[in-house]
Amino acid sequence: MKISADFTVIPDAFAKAAPPENCIDGTPIVSFPFYIDALDPAVQFLHWEFVDPDSIPVCGFQWNHWSLANLPVDALMYDFNDSHALAIPADFSRTVSAMIPEAIQGRTSAASPLLQGRSSDSAVTMRYNGPYPPDQDHDYYLHVWGTTAPLAGLNQGFWLNEMERALRTSGTIVDQGAIFLTGKA
Repeated sequence: MKISADFTVIPDAFAKAAPPENCIDGTPIVSFPFYIDALDPAVQFLHWEFVDPDSIPVCGFQWNHWSLANLPVDALMYDFNDSHALAIPADFSRTVSAMIPEAIQGRTSAASPLLQGRSSDSAVTMRYNGPYPPDQDHDYYLHVWGTTAPLAGLNQGFWLNEMERALRTSGTIVDQGAIFLTGKA
């Protein structure tokens, strides 16, 4: 599996410099588009995490920006320019629940009980949070797994460790891929 995007630096519309209409309580909430290519034909479901390991020196933990599980491959559109690549469109995080209800999204680090004064809006705590590095450019990691079956035991608003445990114990991972993308400070 190959993960790609039309950029290496996450565009402003999906990150810290997003316009106000793309934010809730100052948090960018419009997810960026990306592609999944060379997918193993046995893959039936996709799952992903979008995280910021460079946040560890800043806040003491890896920031979880977006997680999604149990997305049926047959519910996705192929890229018009490449019939082998699945296209995840911009703003997928806010639209997927209406289009593909069996796909579920997990909590972001914004939902952490350790953080006070942050938004409690589920559009922030259980959907995509765009990059917002406070100190310097950060490298963000998008990791996608492909499985032959949905992950059991996950519900809307799962924590990232629950998805990772379900992936480890499922025995159904047949493909995976990842990409690093830069978020500008």
